[in-house]
This record gives sequence, structure tokens and C-alpha cells, in this order.
Amino acid sequence: MRRVTVPLPDRSYEVVVGNGAIAELPDLLPASARRVAVVTQPGIPSQFLPELPDMHVEVFEIGVGEQAKTLATIESLMSSFAAMALTRNDVVIGVGGGMVTDVAGFAAASWHRGIPVVHVSTSLLGMVDAAVGGKTGVNMPEGKNLVGAFWQPSGVICDLDALDTLPPREMRCGLGEMAKYHFLTGDDLLAMPLDARIARCVEIKAEVVAADEREGGRRALLNYGHTLAHALEIATDHDLAHGEAVAIGLIYAAELAAEMGRIDQDRVAAHRSVVAGEYELAMRPPGGLAVDELVTLMHRDKKALDGLTFILDGPDGVEVVTGVDEGPVRTALERFLA
Repeated sequence: MRRVTVPLPDRSYEVVVGNGAIAELPDLLPASARRVAVVTQPGIPSQFLPELPDMHVEVFEIGVGEQAKTLATIESLMSSFAAMALTRNDVVIGVGGGMVTDVAGFAAASWHRGIPVVHVSTSLLGMVDAAVGGKTGVNMPEGKNLVGAFWQPSGVICDLDALDTLPPREMRCGLGEMAKYHFLTGDDLLAMPLDARIARCVEIKAEVVAADEREGGRRALLNYGHTLAHALEIATDHDLAHGEAVAIGLIYAAELAAEMGRIDQDRVAAHRSVVAGEYELAMRPPGGLAVDELVTLMHRDKKALDGLTFILDGPDGVEVVTGVDEGPVRTALERFLA
């Protein structure tokens, strides 16, 4: 097993990566726990649901897809937690992909103003990004992840056996997030075996989270490609999956940076080479999207503290750029959608 520590003051936790990592789950649970609320989805392989014979375990399935990532789902879970008399000493376990761990984490953060949560990630996207770092939340019609909380897990399991049955589209979603790390560090992730690659992504995120847990500065870099990506997800009613949208958002971010004179066309071509060449991901959004709608949605992005905010490449590398003028945003977007 590969183990990565997310180093936080008084709240450090381990991420365990490897085949058969689910066997490590009991060691990550708080000693006080007597009841376990498992939040999962239909179709999750039974071997990844915890077998904890000395505890009272109840399993709650939530809906599939971003359409179920809502406050109504959180309210339903709250009622279930009340019915099973879940206390602050007990634990929530999120078993599934990034949507499940986002919802389970927010439910745990909300119940009794916060109880422990452990994530068992079963998707590549969840393993390299969503399950680690403590960002939880749900969507609203106005935008993605607008309601949520920072709530760190007590531990994370990344059992690579779960990837054996992962649909190809879900694997592509994980690769979209992995490509993001390529640009943040320049690491040749695809040259590594899968377990090392996932562990390296976790290491990168852990280091950033430790330095900026609540996204006051540097942590926003982890949203590279996400400003347009979140807008695309909303505009397509989530027909475009998150990782697919991130891959497209990475290319647009490069196009915008070039439009603003931050990078040259060779650097844009390097983005295309990584996203489409190395990771074999689509670079263009579906047809029929309107520039006005996408710009409006990007204004609602949770990072938009001072006008339009993007994570953009430049002479000093990838950085947060606030107050971006709409002119180059629209020009680059019109060309991008054409």
C-alpha cells in the first residue's frame, strides 16, 4: 500500500492507495464510533461496502448523477441519520465517486454541526481529487457547489480494485483532473504506474491543502480549467461530465491566457498536446452553447471574488487572476465555440 499524509494541524489524516486498500478501513474509523451511516449509490460493488461486525451499520443510497447532488438529498440524509440516532461520536462513510463523497462530506459536516467522515473512493476522479482535501458541497440551479462546507475526512481509501469495473467515461473524467496536475507541476504522470500516479496526485493536493485549507489563496490553483468547466456543466444540464468539462476548460484557459498576452501559441499547443494527445480527451465543447449564458455562469463561480476570476498560465506559471475583463473572455470564447 502507498500511504500519503494530508498534514493539517491536529487533524492530519492518511490516504491509503492500492489494490485491496479497503481492508485498511477499520483502522481509519474513530475509536468512539458505534454507529456507521454509509452513504453510497446503486451499483457500487458490494465488496467496497464496509463489513464492521461490531458496529451498527445502515446503508443509505442516494441518486445517481449531478441532478441528485442537491439540498433535498442532504435533507433526506439528515432524516435518516436522525432515525438511526447517529451521534457526534459516530461516523459517516462515503462509498462512491466524487459526487458521493461531496454529499457524504457535507452531510457529515452538517449533522450535529459536524461528525467524523471517512471516504472510500471508487472512481479515478474521486481518488485523485474529490475525496481528498475536505471540500464538500451540493449544487443549485444557479451554479455548481454553491452550498457546502470545508470538512476534512478522518481518512480516505483509494482501492484500485474499484477501477476494474469503472466505465470508460468515468476513467476519462479522472484523466481530466489528472491532466490538471500535469500543468500545475510538469510531472510526467503517465510515465508512472497507476498506484504511483494516483498517490502523486494526492501528494500534490495534500501539499496545497496543507498550505491553504480554506482556499484563501494558493488552493484556488487546484481549480485550473474549472471556471469554464463548471459553466459548461450547468449549461449542458450535466450532460457533460465534470472531468470532460475540466479537460475542455484547460484548453480554454490556455486560449484565454494567449488572448491576454500571458502565454504564446506554443504554450497553447502544449496544452492541446497533453489533453488530446497524451490523455486522449476531447478539447471542444458540444455545439449550441451561447457565449452570454456561459459568461453569466462564470460570473457566478464561487471563485469570483472580484469580477471574473480565472486560473491562468503565464510567465511565472499557473496563478489566480482576478478582475479579468470581459472583452478577452468573450473574444476567446467566441473563437473557442466556433
